[in-house]
Amino acid sequence: MDTHSTFVILLAGDLEIDDRVRALCEDAYIIAADGGIKHAYHLGIAPDVWLGDFDSTPHLMHKHFNDVEKLTFVREKDATDGSLAIEFAVNKQATRIILLGAIGGDRFDHTLGLMFEMVSLHRKGIDIFMTSGLEECWPISEGQFSFTQPQDSMFSILPLTDIKGLTISGAAYPLDAIDVDFGSTLTLSNVIKGELQIDLLSGQAVLIARPHDTTGA
Repeated sequence: MDTHSTFVILLAGDLEIDDRVRALCEDAYIIAADGGIKHAYHLGIAPDVWLGDFDSTPHLMHKHFNDVEKLTFVREKDATDGSLAIEFAVNKQATRIILLGAIGGDRFDHTLGLMFEMVSLHRKGIDIFMTSGLEECWPISEGQFSFTQPQDSMFSILPLTDIKGLTISGAAYPLDAIDVDFGSTLTLSNVIKGELQIDLLSGQAVLIARPHDTTGA
């Protein structure tokens, strides 16, 4: 019986592997989405399942991971391999999903699509975020959120709608219950000073952090 609640999905975007990224994979159910299998190789792990249309996977990866369970989809389908991996995790009752390699790479449309899907799942109560190892993205909706990140690292809040009642504490540039219009750059390029806490009265946004970037200190 599968007892995992945390699912890590390996995608084909950029991934800087360090001890923190490796720790995210511990005790998690690992899904590789097509070309994301390259990260399993560099992490030195075998995924629990490997799915996709396999149109972006080198032959050597198939040989190396020959024993991994594969779920094959046709190339002409109504969802990306990343979305199929997310659906697989949700169907297995995932309560936490970590998207590794979802940022960067050569398909910005896939990155943006995954970000919107992440926001939608967050609204349904699933704890989800994406990371490239160098840059991380979390959805923010109505409520209060705390983020533990290295001191002096850069972060931005990007409104996906008009947002109301935004409060930021634990930052170089705190805010107190302000409204921010969709498209505004007011909340870009802030710096963490303490425990970062975000309060939002209404609206949708994403927080993008750069835990290794302390140039704004």
